Amino acid sequence: MIADRIVVVVPAHDERDLLPACTDALREAARRVAVPVQLVVVLDACTDGSADVLGPDVLAVHVDRRNVGAARAGGFAAVALGERTWCATTDADSTVTPTWLLDQLTHAARGADVVAGTVRVSDWAGQPVGLRQRYEAGYTDADGHRHVHGANLGLTASAYQRIGGFAPLAVHEDVDLVDRALRSGCTVAWTGDVVVHTSSRTAGRAPGGFAQHLADLAVAR
Repeated sequence: MIADRIVVVVPAHDERDLLPACTDALREAARRVAVPVQLVVVLDACTDGSADVLGPDVLAVHVDRRNVGAARAGGFAAVALGERTWCATTDADSTVTPTWLLDQLTHAARGADVVAGTVRVSDWAGQPVGLRQRYEAGYTDADGHRHVHGANLGLTASAYQRIGGFAPLAVHEDVDLVDRALRSGCTVAWTGDVVVHTSSRTAGRAPGGFAQHLADLAVAR
């Protein structure tokens, strides 16, 4: 697929402190592609003034669900998705690389319906001794990895709509989406060259998500 537009959705619940870095990184990634990019931040039950740190170029969608799957779905539902729209999603505690969107479009042009990238923890400072080693020992940061991260996911609008989009799941909404894409016959690029840097926090906004995974590793023996 050759995309003529990109829509990026970021769910956020009380992420005022981290959203500026997230959206700044997305703006830089948007400057690297030759097609228009619409940034959408879904403010899910925010009470910390997260909306105040979004620039005029960001579409703010307000929901009150406390549900990351519903938030991601609400972001894509708020904009028109054309036949050649590329849909991408990341998280508010994450920063994409400058070539994040360009790299996704490269895989799309090669025939990928879905691009599943990897994440790298941006800063291990303050975390328990041994956590980084345990995490990296169990993580494959290379092509063929088979990880699914809502913080680093993209797909064609036609695939997104055909499989029914994100389900209103409080956790693993990303895994559910990719599972349905695979069952529908979509081609998934399990790539190690599409990278997002994410927080090392162990108390996240979504129960059972990446932060919980790190919390579990922190107490593992």
